[in-house]
Amino acid sequence: MKDKFYYMKMALDLARKAGELGEVPIGAVIVKDGEVLSSAFNMRNQKGMATAHAEILAIEDACKKLGDWRLDGAEMYVSLEPCPMCAGAIVNARIKKVYFGAFEKKSGAVFSNFRLLFKGGLNHVTDAEGGILEKECSDLLKEFFLDKRKV
Repeated sequence: MKDKFYYMKMALDLARKAGELGEVPIGAVIVKDGEVLSSAFNMRNQKGMATAHAEILAIEDACKKLGDWRLDGAEMYVSLEPCPMCAGAIVNARIKKVYFGAFEKKSGAVFSNFRLLFKGGLNHVTDAEGGILEKECSDLLKEFFLDKRKV
């Protein structure tokens, strides 16, 4: 049976692909009814778009595949705690639960700072669990930024 670690490993593989392209290494996978619905990695530089975060791209693809903006019952696996923009999109897409790897102390919007997924008054509340393969996710980001500083 596929579990949260299986899907987080998929998100990590996508994050590595982003890093190989010079993008911040973040990957996201959306699963519904045990099947991968969509997956993506950061592509801000490749697309020249501030909104081309892994989560946004995965949500857009999943919505296209389903022909609906509602992703009721879907779960997202992402290698880094979502930012405020992505957390807002997650809530608006009505994703059931988000699993993430590394915590983002500066701009994390799930637990670290803004707690947007749980904010009262929004149309939907999304459950969340952080720290899935946290060390691997965190190490990948640390290595990426260390390499960037060497250049």
